[in-house]
Amino acid sequence: MRKFIDLNFNWKFTESFTEEMTKPSFDDSSFEKVDIPHTVKELPYNYFDEKSYQFISCYRKQFKLPSEAFQNDRRIFINFAGAANYARVFLNGKFVGEHKDGYTPFRLEITGFCNKSNNTLAVMIDSTERSDMPPFGNMVDYLCYGGIYREVSLEITEKTYIEDVFVKTPEALNPEKTVEADITFSDSAKGSYTVELLDGEKCLKKRTAEFEGKVIRARMKVTGVELWDIDSPKLYTLRISFGSDVFERRFGFREAKFTRTGFMLNGRKIKLVGLNRHQSYPYVGNAMPASAQKADADLLKYRLGCNFVRTAHYPDSVHFIDRCDEIGLLVFTEMPSWQYLGEGEWRDVCLENVKAMVKRDRSHPCIVLWGVRVNEGGDCDEFYAKTNAAAHALDPTRQTGGVRNFPRSHLLEDVYTFNDFSHSGSFIKLLPSFIVCGITPPYLVTEHNGHMYPTKSFDREEIRREHAVRHARVQNAAFGSKRISGATGWCMADYNTHKDFGSGDRICYHGVTDMFRVPKLAASVYASQQDAFPVMESSSAMDVGEYPGAIIGKTYIFTNCDYIEVFKNGKHTSTAYPDYKSFPNLPHPPVSPADYIGDSLETEDGLDPVTASALKKALIAATTYGYIMPPQHYAEIVYAYLHGRMKFSQIYNIVTKYFANWGNEQVTYRYDGYKDGKLVKSITRTAVNSLSLSVKADSMTLTEDTTYDVTRVELRAVDQNGNQVPFANNAVSVKVGGAAKLIGPDTFALIGGDRAFWIRTIGKSGTATVTVSAQGMGEQVLNFDVVKK
Repeated sequence: MRKFIDLNFNWKFTESFTEEMTKPSFDDSSFEKVDIPHTVKELPYNYFDEKSYQFISCYRKQFKLPSEAFQNDRRIFINFAGAANYARVFLNGKFVGEHKDGYTPFRLEITGFCNKSNNTLAVMIDSTERSDMPPFGNMVDYLCYGGIYREVSLEITEKTYIEDVFVKTPEALNPEKTVEADITFSDSAKGSYTVELLDGEKCLKKRTAEFEGKVIRARMKVTGVELWDIDSPKLYTLRISFGSDVFERRFGFREAKFTRTGFMLNGRKIKLVGLNRHQSYPYVGNAMPASAQKADADLLKYRLGCNFVRTAHYPDSVHFIDRCDEIGLLVFTEMPSWQYLGEGEWRDVCLENVKAMVKRDRSHPCIVLWGVRVNEGGDCDEFYAKTNAAAHALDPTRQTGGVRNFPRSHLLEDVYTFNDFSHSGSFIKLLPSFIVCGITPPYLVTEHNGHMYPTKSFDREEIRREHAVRHARVQNAAFGSKRISGATGWCMADYNTHKDFGSGDRICYHGVTDMFRVPKLAASVYASQQDAFPVMESSSAMDVGEYPGAIIGKTYIFTNCDYIEVFKNGKHTSTAYPDYKSFPNLPHPPVSPADYIGDSLETEDGLDPVTASALKKALIAATTYGYIMPPQHYAEIVYAYLHGRMKFSQIYNIVTKYFANWGNEQVTYRYDGYKDGKLVKSITRTAVNSLSLSVKADSMTLTEDTTYDVTRVELRAVDQNGNQVPFANNAVSVKVGGAAKLIGPDTFALIGGDRAFWIRTIGKSGTATVTVSAQGMGEQVLNFDVVKK
């Protein structure tokens, strides 16, 4: 018998702590009632003092155990999936145990502390940045927040039980495959156990064997099973039974390896295209339940088109990892750290973090690399030899890496992982791999761009365009190198940070989405490199007044279309193709339409073909380069003037008509994207005549089960053609009624023409009604189905 009891509802919380609070007799009626996940302090979107959440607090919870927990010498444990940053746990007034680290799970036995009647659990949470544990000790470029922000549960087991199962698939590419399970028992045991390989509820193979010992290895040969892959992430379950105890572990058959010529998955070379993820959200920090964690994985795979993610700079929620397993998103996860390597107890805690990280996630097929050194920290062979050895001892099937930000670092791990911020808009896109790490080790770029070009969703158009183009340049360089396994951009989403970083408002605007997970233009660079769904995003609204001198310059359409038909005022002017000249290595280079003239110089302005041809070349060049276009194009103007025997006024009128369009009526541009000969996307750009608010929820159903559920509602101000307008900052009010409530403020402004908010369940079934009112854009009502299990 193994039973889990979730302890996520109806906790009591206060922003202080005394030893008296651990006693069952303590009166906690003044405490706030909260649910887990919980943050010790909800924060504003920006402009706050991070010290405001750094205090010692207390959580209390009453629970009663079922009678069977006290029968047959059964044992009782309490599991914490994550509590930031230092936790001391008390049960019925007695100290049970402690844990230093906000990112790894911990488990405490409470068998001897439990009452058959009511039990009082008290947890002291220290959310200060303690120097005796990672990632603290110096500056940290992200906030660690505080609270019991991941789930809590009780676990009832037999006296001797299955403690852990590590599933390996050492011969995944053979026709006859091997499932190998390292089974760890709580104590040395003797008897029989049964292993079952399950595909859903169907048992594919079963065997029973005798054993004696604490750690045993079970092996099973199987045929007819499918591989786990990024395109078809097939999952199986291994069920281990010992007496009445049953332990299940989900896994996949796959072989993953970094080599000096790239990353191989199941014998196939795959270029890793990914982003780094911080697990934080507006207002509540890291405290979000399973559905939000899974939504981020879906965002990366299905909206941003990534096949790879790095959990920077700590292990993420197991719900995020589970979802990566399910959708085929490869993961590089690493120990908690940021630049600083401490001494003494700090290192002891760090080493334990490595072990906890590996033990929790080593059966997940999505995990392909362990990070076992301090992110961007200096070399320390003595310590990193220990972290590397610990990871390999617990998981000999995976390679290790350690992210550094300087070349020729001492390499004790298997893969040289490097943050390459060499691209600053100039010639260098990525440093040559032989300069960074020599010619032997596998090589992965783990960060690029980011702080080199912070970009807000409401920045000027040319900044947003350059942000996207920089990501495209680096990805192009990575695709062009056989040595580079892939490049992981910094980062998925903007995030709150300390006062020492960011833009002065406690936000690092480094993401390809904003903090609310609404994509910026740069997101389309990643999304357009896949073929599962069509993508087409234009870098320009074609408003000349947005640019100095009314010169828009080169425009980009980030797309995976084969070609784009270009129209101006309804008239076809050109067919534009992917720019393989500038981006020869990308699967899908952006398209840069340049010819918005077509045959208009002949049909509308009456020029002969030779004159029109020469003048057209010059006008197209002027659109890109402005008045500093190469000299030959000025010669083309002179040639057209002389050959066509044109008057100066005629030249002047034509130039002002087609170049910059300053002082003329706003035109309408249309781009039709074709793939395999079919129209799949269309964009129309013209003057904004009307605004409306697009309101879309990630899910219209919320299900409260082991803890509360959430869903995100995305708001976008769009023009009459469905284009987001980046400078809209209209006031928005949100009202939530029925079986849900709002997370964060109910009145706010759009940021860069967009915003999002989350709603959460409140412990009952029914309908939740969300009313969104936007200044100048009316009111919309969404009705959600809410189920309380």
